[in-house]
Amino acid sequence: MNKAELIDAIASKSGLSKADSKRALDGFTAAISGALKKGDRVSLVGFGSWSVTKRSARTGRNPQTGKEIKIAAKKVVKFKAGAELSAVVGK
Repeated sequence: MNKAELIDAIASKSGLSKADSKRALDGFTAAISGALKKGDRVSLVGFGSWSVTKRSARTGRNPQTGKEIKIAAKKVVKFKAGAELSAVVGK
């Protein structure tokens, strides 16, 4: 499902127009992005939670040449599915 399909699905399930659904989705993603950028954890009970973790620097290999390369440390976003989402997907 891409963004346009998600907007269509939100509009049909909620009764909102597609324009309102797009604004709602954009607001949702902006709010989550902003919270994660500040280092906060975002949790939707039953659906899941997003958090930011640090990935330490490590050594990897270039798959084409086999040479070792250094991979820099960075922050990554982690999502953990909630119990209700896991139950729906697991069926």
